[in-house]
Amino acid sequence: MQFSSAQARGKHSLLSGDRRQLYPHSLQFYLEPPTENISLTEFESLAIDRLKLLKTVENLGVSYVRNSEPYNSKLESELRKLKFPYKALADDDYEARRKDHISHFILRLAYCQSEELRRWFLQQELDLFRYRFSQLTDNLMQKFMEHVDLSFEAISEDVKNELASELSTSTPGFTMSKVKEQMFYKVGLADAVDLFRARRVFIKDGFAYVPFKDIIAIVLNNYRAKLSKALALTARSLPSIQSDERLQPLLNHLSHSYVGPDYSVQKNTGKISLEQIDALSVKSFPLCMRQLHKALRDNHHLRHGGRMQYGLFLKGIGLTLEQALEFWKKEFIRGKVDADKFDKGYAYSIRHSYGKEGKRTDYTPYSCMKIIMSNPPSQGDYHGCPFRHSDPELLKQKLQSYKIPPSGITQILELVKGMHYQLACQKYFELTHNVEDIGFSLNHPNQYFTESQRLLSGGRETKKEVINSGNTQQKSNSQESMNSNSTPTSSNTTTDAELEGLEAYFTED
Repeated sequence: MQFSSAQARGKHSLLSGDRRQLYPHSLQFYLEPPTENISLTEFESLAIDRLKLLKTVENLGVSYVRNSEPYNSKLESELRKLKFPYKALADDDYEARRKDHISHFILRLAYCQSEELRRWFLQQELDLFRYRFSQLTDNLMQKFMEHVDLSFEAISEDVKNELASELSTSTPGFTMSKVKEQMFYKVGLADAVDLFRARRVFIKDGFAYVPFKDIIAIVLNNYRAKLSKALALTARSLPSIQSDERLQPLLNHLSHSYVGPDYSVQKNTGKISLEQIDALSVKSFPLCMRQLHKALRDNHHLRHGGRMQYGLFLKGIGLTLEQALEFWKKEFIRGKVDADKFDKGYAYSIRHSYGKEGKRTDYTPYSCMKIIMSNPPSQGDYHGCPFRHSDPELLKQKLQSYKIPPSGITQILELVKGMHYQLACQKYFELTHNVEDIGFSLNHPNQYFTESQRLLSGGRETKKEVINSGNTQQKSNSQESMNSNSTPTSSNTTTDAELEGLEAYFTED
């Protein structure tokens, strides 16, 4: 015990000395890559934690005004939970700073592989940096800028008094008295280009006179330039990394990574009847699965990509292997596939996806990231993410046909334009379920289904018109799903009654 205590004291002494000098500040520009050895397990763990953090940054940036009280409090909570530096802490946050440093470089490797990935990573890292920098005290901001060689010349009181009128006029929100209180810096125009474009700064003789409160724009612009260049350089070094058979699969996984439940084991297995699927597709399927279901009913066939995406989703919501075989066979034989061809070909792939053939791998439903980032649909395909892969005008028409209000369609299309595809789906959920804030980040089609069922079981009230529009669509879908010797459901009331038990089931813990 005494030896252990001595070891602990020795380690603490080491942290207080040389190792802690690695991270003199809780914030950094990530200019020097880490050099220590870490295990592959820690490599993946650190990366996933940072990915969770950046996903939170993305969601909060769309849901709240940046630097607002809710935005700051929720982001601080996530930083605390994941054990990243969340403020300029005392000198005892070495492990948090180390985690911040290493995890950034791991994700830089994973997210440099395409222009789209680089753009997403750059934006989230900038937003995270903006928040963390804004939480520093004035004194620590000054120290950090000195540390990264951004020491700008503070103008003298005489110069400030001489330019007071121009500074007040050119700097939004600054009265003459406020100009006298605030420190101003003389900054090269190239460093203050964002403030110049927004006409928020006084310019004279090629220099911008920036108040201390706006210095964050200068720091961010500098960080953006450095990180953007670093991502491009990292991308060039990818061939050497791709030759490492240990790292490349991990990096590919991270860039398409989903960090929630995999929905491979469902407590509701066998609880859903095939007769319920049409009604569920309207009430509780995300747009991608609703699109696949409609295409299957219309065409009595789906190509391989659609069968995999939709089949695994149905498996995840509770269809047994026997139900899946019956569901697909009934639909396919209504088209150009006879029963014998189905049994010899398509049935095998269904059993394979349930882990009953081949390598006996029990495949899990696709996450949003997997659907968005891999296997884009071509002509005649219906798989993929409608928010990512559909033409905006076609997407607009589809949303209109589903009775999404014009203001809601505008919001969704704006999110799509900003490449926030999962947040667009989240907005679709809110609009179709008539809730203001769903209270969770949507990352998986099966999560959409589960949360929808939980909500429809009585978690919150929905407006009557939303339910009515659903019933209208429900009727048409039920008619589409008739086979040659069946009849449509007798009434919408009957279909709703069939779903009552299922909705109640999803409220169980």
